[in-house]
Amino acid sequence: MMIYELNYKKLNKIIDLEALKELKYLKYTSKGFMDLHVDFLRREKDGSYVISMAHNYIQNGDVIPDPDMELKINPKFGVVEALTFQNSLTYSEAYIHKNGQILVNLPVKRSLNKFLATWLSNIRNQNYAREK
Repeated sequence: MMIYELNYKKLNKIIDLEALKELKYLKYTSKGFMDLHVDFLRREKDGSYVISMAHNYIQNGDVIPDPDMELKINPKFGVVEALTFQNSLTYSEAYIHKNGQILVNLPVKRSLNKFLATWLSNIRNQNYAREK
């Protein structure tokens, strides 16, 4: 099983994806940890959709991501792929738009999906629950 399928299974155990598509925003909490914010961003032509998932904190009145990722979910194939990563220090993209073309940055793509796997495991182990 590829990392995209494993991450989809992990994500599906944490996030209510059907509710997210309907409500467009979900919040998850866990005692002693930063809230997890999940936003539905857009639906793609191929039936997949893009969400953002973030832990945020406030510093000097500004919302600071720690981290914030955009994820592309394809339920038809049961896969999720990390598209972007940002925190207060860095921003990374798996795909670069250049001269009308979309280029894949393979080292970044691998790194983002590996980070996502770890982050999803941590979220699950920290017992996050959806805030009603």
